[in-house]
Amino acid sequence: MTDADSAPVELDGRSLTPEDVVAVARDGAPVTITEGARERVRVSRERVEDVIESGEAVYGLNTGFGELVDERIPPDQIERLQTNLLRSHAAGAGRACTREEVRAMMVSRVNALVAGYSGVREVLVDHLVALLNEDVQPVVRSRGSLGASGDLAPLAHLSLVLIGEGEAIIRDDEESMRVAGDVALEAVGLEPLSLAPKEGLALINGTQLTVGLAAMLVVDGERLLRAADAAGALTTEVTLGTTATSDAAIHDVRPHAGQQRSAAAVRALTADSDVVEAHRNCDRVQDAYSLRCLPQVHGAVHDAVAHLREAVTVELNSATDNPLVFSAADADDRASGTDRAAVISGGNFHGQPLALRLEYARLALTDLGAIAERRIDRILNPNLQEDHLPPFLAPESGLQSGYMIAQYTAAALLNECRSIGAASSDNTPVSGGQEDHVSMSSQSALNARRVLENVRRIVATEAVCATQAADYVGNAEDVDVLAPIVDRAATADRAATADRAATAAALGNGTGALYEHVGKFVPPLEDDRVLDAELDAVADAIASGGIDSVVVPVLEPLDE
Repeated sequence: MTDADSAPVELDGRSLTPEDVVAVARDGAPVTITEGARERVRVSRERVEDVIESGEAVYGLNTGFGELVDERIPPDQIERLQTNLLRSHAAGAGRACTREEVRAMMVSRVNALVAGYSGVREVLVDHLVALLNEDVQPVVRSRGSLGASGDLAPLAHLSLVLIGEGEAIIRDDEESMRVAGDVALEAVGLEPLSLAPKEGLALINGTQLTVGLAAMLVVDGERLLRAADAAGALTTEVTLGTTATSDAAIHDVRPHAGQQRSAAAVRALTADSDVVEAHRNCDRVQDAYSLRCLPQVHGAVHDAVAHLREAVTVELNSATDNPLVFSAADADDRASGTDRAAVISGGNFHGQPLALRLEYARLALTDLGAIAERRIDRILNPNLQEDHLPPFLAPESGLQSGYMIAQYTAAALLNECRSIGAASSDNTPVSGGQEDHVSMSSQSALNARRVLENVRRIVATEAVCATQAADYVGNAEDVDVLAPIVDRAATADRAATADRAATAAALGNGTGALYEHVGKFVPPLEDDRVLDAELDAVADAIASGGIDSVVVPVLEPLDE
């Protein structure tokens, strides 16, 4: 069931945010429709009925679709036309979408419909709202959309449940059951809908799989970037790098917003660090690019994700089906319709505004993984690491391998990210050549999410390695002020002797908090052990907001 304790997300067709999508999709927040939005739905439906009564041939209302656009449909066959549309378009492939993916599609579809340009009945909107609030999850195949004419196949699978067909997952006392669409409706007290003119097309003609995935990607990407800034700052600290390269003076003369953001983050995260202060006047001239250029590289990724957020926010509050219904006074004289209503066929279903920015975000996130992997290597690699760190952070190097293979896995994940192609650069004409340019936007979104998940694990690996490396900082010869962090009399090269509370206190305000939080999942390495679970746990902490809980309080002043 949905979370009755969560504040409802109010849908008005105009103000849905990526965070709202996440609240509904992941957290189970219920949704409500504003009265203003309901009135727009009613007015839009009246316009459709006015056009139907006029007898004029209008695409989407009483004609065929795609290449069959010139086929006129008799009035007594229009309901069958809409039903056939859902059935014939439910030709998806691949895995079933997850609960959060389906709910993201549903909430964004409702918000698009209540914008008031789709011509559907209020009862259809209410059925969708009921499915969301009763946690009925239509079974949706994830592949099949071309991102033009909308995400047709996935939305058709979703919409079948409204007419009592297809399949859905229902939940009772935390148990889930996969049942037929009519059974799912009956379980929540709903009758199958008989679709009225325009409704079948309005349900499936839109970018809702793409934008739902992209909305979650924006929120996840920003959360990942905060973790990456923090992990990179901690790596800079424990490898005795300088934070002078994040000085505001440098970034004020090249004022890219993301670059300034990451530089300010490093300054805030490492503020009051005894480690930084202890080697402020050391003889190192410059750090490697993966440390020195952190603000420039991470900042560019911040900018890419911000660019995607801009498009997603617009798309979430747009009418993306076809045709769209307007007041005759607001439309060109060439529009189909009557003296009161205009129906205009266009291309708002085309996913290119999202597809290109999703590709940009995918490439940017891949590079975030690339720079994080290089910093992992700098912590572990005996040919690159600082003298106070043992090879691969193994207390007994040679006998033990330490975190050697964690870097292998990071490299493998990075290779996978780099091998994913640009879906939106492809074009395969369909529908007899009528739809001769498509965006492939949903595949761009699926690819970008796959990259994000890989990069999240890479950043988690950096955070783990930096945390383990922090246990050795007290062994550095040029930071004697930190000697109390370890009991050198016992052994000079074993992290197991580190006082983690003292180490956290010696680190920066934010890096110390990150070190402590990661330490909950990662004990000091005393002997080789299985590593995947702890790396997964830290990746999960990034995904769930656990890392945010300790990093955001330090970064919040940057947003003021």
